[in-house]
Amino acid sequence: MSFSKEWDKRFKENTHMSIWPWSNLVSYVMRYAKPDKPKFKVLELGCGFGANVPFFESLKVTYYAIEGSETIVKKLHQKYPHLKGRIKLGDFTRNFYFEQKFDLIVDRSALTHNSTVAIKKGIENIYKHLSKNGRYIGIDWFSTNHSEYQNGMPTDDIYTRTNYTEGNFANVGRVHFSDKAHLLDLFHQFEIIVMEHNIVKREIPDEDLTLAFWNLVAMEK
Repeated sequence: MSFSKEWDKRFKENTHMSIWPWSNLVSYVMRYAKPDKPKFKVLELGCGFGANVPFFESLKVTYYAIEGSETIVKKLHQKYPHLKGRIKLGDFTRNFYFEQKFDLIVDRSALTHNSTVAIKKGIENIYKHLSKNGRYIGIDWFSTNHSEYQNGMPTDDIYTRTNYTEGNFANVGRVHFSDKAHLLDLFHQFEIIVMEHNIVKREIPDEDLTLAFWNLVAMEK
């Protein structure tokens, strides 16, 4: 599996345990997907500790997830026993483990912790598993304008860095950054509905830190 041992360790140590739905994901789903029926199938890639599960369950859709951390999947099966058959342990850059297609596939900074090669395979899987006119929503893809793109250890993949020892990316393994051209290349099979580049310059404390992320909505042609 390409899922990082570093992330599983973070989860075992009870770090990165987000429990509230991500506001950008909520707004994008409601604006661009509008799930409104129980037969509407949603797949989340890298669901973590299930921060978005209550949101999707409130919409009465059929929720599925693939998560690479055995530690987290065990906890989710305990927390949501009715979802035990729909939250799978696995590597979504290799296999989606479900035969059906989905109306919506969401990913909040999950694919971004892989190499370009693995990400391309994950996107191929997304394309194959979207229903007709189905949509993919990607939130917080790290931008090459992010200050941290200059840090970490370069790999032979110009968009991927690793071995961060400080900051938000410390000890999480691979971190992938994108520019517009790279994203358009990755999603060349799709029709891009929306692509937004969010850049935030932190002024206080004065750390000379720029946070930069991409959000995008892509539709199966």
